[in-house]
Amino acid sequence: MRRNLGRLHLLREQIHEIEQERLRQLSVVPDTEKGPLAMVRLLSRIIGVGIETADMLVNEILSRGLRDRRSVARYAGLTGAPDESGQRRREKGLARAGNARVRYGMILLAWRFLQFQKDSALAHWFCARTADGRGGTRKTMIVALARKLLIAFWRLVTTGEIPTGVALRPV
Repeated sequence: MRRNLGRLHLLREQIHEIEQERLRQLSVVPDTEKGPLAMVRLLSRIIGVGIETADMLVNEILSRGLRDRRSVARYAGLTGAPDESGQRRREKGLARAGNARVRYGMILLAWRFLQFQKDSALAHWFCARTADGRGGTRKTMIVALARKLLIAFWRLVTTGEIPTGVALRPV
């Protein structure tokens, strides 16, 4: 038992050192620099988005240079899976053919975004769509919100366009 507690203590120290090193690297990045660290700094300024989430998004998807919003959503696995046979066409649900870590993180971030960014246009869009109060609608629409958020973050880091109504932390 003591050996396991010793390992736990060592792991916590190592995690703390890694986090401190990341914060140090982010603090020395000049505002004029373009690159992954600048993207992490920009994303972490959004209230409700932490450094861990911003770092995961930049390293997994946003620094890949994808060409348009559809390719961003497809890479994350946040698009529908079509079922086409002859004249019949329908959606089968979430494709799940993308980066599972990004998909899972974005769905969690979408729920957190609703708590911290209540005055944003995306939160108002979600509330208007889920006003009927059914649980199934909320689950479906949270995936749509996650897709919209990911595309908004992609636009933020590529063009600098801040999503409407999103509150930022001071520099």
